[in-house]
Amino acid sequence: MVISVTQSAAAAKVELQARPRARARNAALDHARTFLTLVVLLHHAVIPYTYFGHTDPTSFLGFDCIVLATDSFFMAMFFFLSGLFVWSGLAHKSTLQFLRDRLLRLGLPFAIAALTIIPIAYYAIELRANPDTTFSAFWWKTVTVGPWPSGPIWFIWVLLTFDTSAALLYRVSPRLLEPINRLSQRAFDNPRDFFFVFLLITGVLYIPSRLYFGPTYWFELGPFSVQVSRVLLYAAYFYVGAGIGSANFERGLLAAEGQMSQRGLGAWIVVTLVPYALLWVLITIKRQVLGNPPDLPNWYEGAYGFLFVIFSAAIMFAILSYFLNNRRSEFSVLDRMQADAYGMFLVHYPIVLWIQYWLFDLNLPAIAKATIAFVGTVLLSWGATWMLRRIPGATNML
Repeated sequence: MVISVTQSAAAAKVELQARPRARARNAALDHARTFLTLVVLLHHAVIPYTYFGHTDPTSFLGFDCIVLATDSFFMAMFFFLSGLFVWSGLAHKSTLQFLRDRLLRLGLPFAIAALTIIPIAYYAIELRANPDTTFSAFWWKTVTVGPWPSGPIWFIWVLLTFDTSAALLYRVSPRLLEPINRLSQRAFDNPRDFFFVFLLITGVLYIPSRLYFGPTYWFELGPFSVQVSRVLLYAAYFYVGAGIGSANFERGLLAAEGQMSQRGLGAWIVVTLVPYALLWVLITIKRQVLGNPPDLPNWYEGAYGFLFVIFSAAIMFAILSYFLNNRRSEFSVLDRMQADAYGMFLVHYPIVLWIQYWLFDLNLPAIAKATIAFVGTVLLSWGATWMLRRIPGATNML
């Protein structure tokens, strides 16, 4: 009897240790998430002023460099950061409670934004082409006939889909992601091995999808849209993040005292810059050697996809390493903005498009227009979010 009780107590202790614990806020990850939100705003602020494909009379080649870099990693990294806290959340909530919270945090804001924020944003583009169109007519055509673009909020419904799949998989087996978590624990001392495994996973999932669907094909059904070739890539980032966060976070890849935090940026910067430079080599070949054709050969798409996954992973590791290494430093702006970052992501798109609409006819350099668009979007979206969060119950969504 004594042996039985002792064994039961030991088993309970092991189960308790294996169960993910609810964690206090992680300043480094909060800084990284808020930084990414600013990257999204920068990305949308400079797009009209890129040299290739600009929609404004002015352009600047440096903005092409920004757009290439940001588009290659920031949404995937958002999925990674979102996945980090899923498994621990599921361990402390029922499936229905978890899904209810996700619907409130993601589903309801998506629905509201699709019906209001997105039509307001794209009305600025409609007026440039058809100045006599009324907003009511444009809104009705958008929601009944289409097209009904989602803008950046496509991320929200895709994340909700991933969260739903995670909730179902967790109920099948809470230990499903243990292999990733064990690899994360080994990465406490050697993050390089984790990085190579991560490259293998993302490369296997992304490169064939890019070859089959092409880089520009989007699934679209009303306001639900997503870049098809990247769906599995985003899922990989999400579930790898979920695996890292599923247990033993303090002894894993992103531990405060791990090698990702201690070694700094040097190696990651090199690993980031090499594939980025080679991506520009491929873009030059496409434009100057291949003649910028609509359909590119498989060798080109395969090579681009290979460099894409290396750059995407490397810059994410570099950003995480930086913020982990500087977690004790003062980031007053990022700290102050952290609570409003999600709201800024939701509301910024009409703000940036309307600022660009008003700047269109002004005789200003591209850098000046982009600066005005970025600073104005940051301040106005931050202010709008601050006001929205004062509405009773709004903080549950924003």
